[in-house]
Amino acid sequence: MRILITNDDGINAPGLHVLEEIAADLAGPGGQVWVVAPAFEQSGVAHCISYAHPTMVARLDERRYATEGSPADCVLAAICDIMADGLPDLVLSGVNRGNNSGENAMYSGTIGGAMEAALQGLPAIALSQYLGPLTGGLDDPFEGARRHGAAVIRRLLDHGDWTSDADFRLFYNINFPPVPAASVRGVRVAPQGRRQGTNFSVVPYTAPNGRRFMWAAGGAQNAPARPGTDVAVNMEGFVSVTPMRADLTCHVSLHDMAGLFEQDIPRETETS
Repeated sequence: MRILITNDDGINAPGLHVLEEIAADLAGPGGQVWVVAPAFEQSGVAHCISYAHPTMVARLDERRYATEGSPADCVLAAICDIMADGLPDLVLSGVNRGNNSGENAMYSGTIGGAMEAALQGLPAIALSQYLGPLTGGLDDPFEGARRHGAAVIRRLLDHGDWTSDADFRLFYNINFPPVPAASVRGVRVAPQGRRQGTNFSVVPYTAPNGRRFMWAAGGAQNAPARPGTDVAVNMEGFVSVTPMRADLTCHVSLHDMAGLFEQDIPRETETS
């Protein structure tokens, strides 16, 4: 198996090294693991691509590359150039330092990399490690993902829905809970949730030269969410697996609004 891995924390991030171990386990002795990751941290860039300027790509070692772009840029660089002679069988993005459950999924560069792979017709999975008080004192805060990652992915590869219809291919978002590996209670398939009463915000800052800046700030990651959603099961100690696709349409509203514009909108009366 040929596996491409990327992330949004950067080429030197600890979570990427964890994902390399997971990918090597999955690929097996005769497989290949290719790394194409951002040269610098790209957290919060979502699915952005470097459309308005070129992106430098540097070869660091055999099957290991760094780009100046986003995770989606990395996937495009891999499939359109670096691996163009033999596309990957699987694309893995992560392991992110911090969760990408709930509303975080909308901002996540980790998910953006997996989404781009799915848009290009490739099987893709995003992986993130929820952090918290119970992981803060661990020698390896990624031990949950390290110990359980390969098994969860294998189950998905063997039994998951890898539907590739005429529009948008499914991909998967996996989040490992904020507990030691031995305390992980199991795996739950769960929809994306939303933490209640918390949002991303901005903290303004004035530099010594008088210029105005801002820091983006996240909300409380332990805020409650609807039971059964990814956030909720993560907080209960379960790994969450969420099937996703790059389709933001609200299909329920499509049905409810079906007759709203069946009649033409009246034109304003023209006056001379």
